[in-house]
Amino acid sequence: MKIKVKQASYDEVMARTPGKAKKPKKPNILFRTLLKVASLPDLIATRFCCKRTGMKQLGRRESALFLMNHSSFIDLEIAASILYPRPFNIVCTTDGFVGKNWLMRQLGCIPTKKFVFDISLVRSMIYAAHGLHSSILMFPEAGYCLDGTAVTLPRSLGKCIKLLGIPVVMIRTYGAFSRDPLYNNLQKRRVKVSADMTYLLSKEQIEQMDPEQINDVLREQFTFDHFRWQKENGVRISEPFRADCLNRVLYRCPHCNTEGQTEGKGTTLTCHACGAVYELEETGTLRRTDGGEGAFSYVTDWFAWERECVRRSLLDGSYRLDVAVDIYMLIDTKCLWRVGEGRLLHTTDGFTLDGCDGKLHYEQKPLSSYSLNSDFYWYELGDVISIGDHKRLYYCFPRDAGDVVAKTRLAAEELYQLCRRDKATDGKEQEDD
Repeated sequence: MKIKVKQASYDEVMARTPGKAKKPKKPNILFRTLLKVASLPDLIATRFCCKRTGMKQLGRRESALFLMNHSSFIDLEIAASILYPRPFNIVCTTDGFVGKNWLMRQLGCIPTKKFVFDISLVRSMIYAAHGLHSSILMFPEAGYCLDGTAVTLPRSLGKCIKLLGIPVVMIRTYGAFSRDPLYNNLQKRRVKVSADMTYLLSKEQIEQMDPEQINDVLREQFTFDHFRWQKENGVRISEPFRADCLNRVLYRCPHCNTEGQTEGKGTTLTCHACGAVYELEETGTLRRTDGGEGAFSYVTDWFAWERECVRRSLLDGSYRLDVAVDIYMLIDTKCLWRVGEGRLLHTTDGFTLDGCDGKLHYEQKPLSSYSLNSDFYWYELGDVISIGDHKRLYYCFPRDAGDVVAKTRLAAEELYQLCRRDKATDGKEQEDD
C-alpha cells in the first residue's frame, strides 16, 4: 500500500488551511458488503475462523465498542467479516484518508491522529454510537506492535468508555502477527489466522466501575506475546525470509552492547561487531548458532532488555538521538507533502525538529504523548518517526542513521513514565510542605 506524495515548500504547506472535522457517516449495507467481499481472499487463504463468547448478550441493533489488538492489515478484514452485517464506524488514522477521503467516509471511518490528544475523536464516537446508532471499531494500541507484544494503551481509554456508555467487546487475533509482522517488509507467511470475540463489559458494569478499573480490565485483555503463542501452539513458519530486517526490532547486541550493527537476513540475525549469530527458528524461538552461549530465546525478551537499556540511559542522562531526516507533513487529506530536510533531536527534554532552511522549528515535550507514532517501511517510503499536534503532523524519515525507530519509541514511552512519576512526586512533596 502506498500514499499520495507531493513536493512543496514549507511556506506553501503552512499556508494551507487544515480541513475541518466532519461528523462521521453511517456506512450503508452496500459498502459494508463490499468491504466484507474484498476481505474474503485473505481470510480464505489463512483459513480464518472465529470463536464467539457471550455475544448473545449484545442485541442485534445495539451499539457496542469493539476493541481489537493490532498486528497487521488483515485485522480490518477480520472485523469486516465477523461484524457483518452490523453497521460500525472505524477509528482510523488520518493518513489513511489521504487521496481517498470520500471512500473512507463512506466506509464509516473516523479520522484521528496517532498519539495526539484529540477531543473531537470522543465527540465523533459519541455521535456515531448515539446519533447514528452504529457500533465502533477501535484499535486502542493505535499502532502495530513491533515485537509481538501489546503497545501501551492510553490512560484516557477508561474515561472514553464511561462517556460512551455502551457495551465493550474484545476481539483478539491469533496468527495475524506471525503472518505479517511489521519488521518483515510486508512479506507474508503461510499461517492460519483466527480470532476470539468476547463480550467484555455491559453498560451496567461500566456504570459501576471507575475509569481506572476499566483500564485494569483492558490491560489484562491486551497482554499477549505472539512469539510465545507461536511456540506454545506449534505454529511453524518455514519461510526463508522470516528474519529479514529483524534488526529493526533487535538493534542492540546483548553480547557486545553495540547498537546498529545487527543484520536480519534470511533466517538469521548477525551482529557484525562481535560475530554473534542467532537463528530465528521455525517455532519463533531464537537459537545462537556461532558456538557461543545465547542470551535470549525470544524476540520479546530481547526487546524488553532493550527497553530497560533505554530506561537506564534516560536516568543517567546519556540518551540522545540526533539524526538527519527527510521531512514530510500532513495537514489535510489531499496528500502527504515533502517539504525538505532537517534534523530531529530527542533528549530527556523531548523532541526538537529543525529544518527547511531554518523555517521549521517544532518542539514536543515528553508529557505531550504517552507513546510515539513510529513505523517500519511506512507506506513503502521507509522507517518513520512522526511527531506533531492537532494542527499538523511531521513525518521524519531518518537518513543513514541505522535502526533508530524502535529505540526512539521505547525512549518516548519510558520518558513519559519517568516524567509522570517525577511530576506526581513533586506534587506530593508540595502537599507535604
